[in-house]
Amino acid sequence: MRTILISSSKGGCGKTTIATSLAAFYAVADKRTVLIDTDPQESALHWCQRRAELPVPAVLGLQAKLNGKLLNKVPSDAERVVIDTPAGTNAEEVAAIASDLDALIVPVAPSVIDLDATERFLAALAENADWRKKKVPIALLANRQKPWTQLSRSTLERLRAFGLPVVAELRDSGGYALMAGVGRSIFDYQSEQVLRHQDDWTPLLKWIKKLD
Repeated sequence: MRTILISSSKGGCGKTTIATSLAAFYAVADKRTVLIDTDPQESALHWCQRRAELPVPAVLGLQAKLNGKLLNKVPSDAERVVIDTPAGTNAEEVAAIASDLDALIVPVAPSVIDLDATERFLAALAENADWRKKKVPIALLANRQKPWTQLSRSTLERLRAFGLPVVAELRDSGGYALMAGVGRSIFDYQSEQVLRHQDDWTPLLKWIKKLD
């Protein structure tokens, strides 16, 4: 079982969109997939419930708190576990479950505020003894990118200076929100336009696969 946490201290960076999309990718790839929602708003859990009513591979949704009992309800035959976290999750909460994790993905939206918050979050993790002991691989994900803008270019430049791999650059698209609203993801479609969005994910998926 591989367990991947999607987390950041900053709200609005796209954690739930990333979590549901990644869970859908694994489900479509015939992996027994669980999506754990630790956000009181339960957006990821509701996505799983909507998805269960569709003719697409299902994702088992669970609600849990971000603590040492996080994985207690996960079926023993689960192959992939994706964990979504709420806004305001701090480094101490993430470090407390380090022993349960195989990877941490940190989405970052293109803004100075998001970059500052991410830098503080990563610094706090780096200083946490429990986190340092487990050495969980961390990847940064540049989300909602508009490559033709100076803001996106400067965001990537600063992210790369953090000293962690920037494993994907996901373009800004309303399609993610539209599909999430009906329990679907970009990995449920094969149109030419959607395939271009899927290509954005390839570096991230390769990075995760290397963790095997």
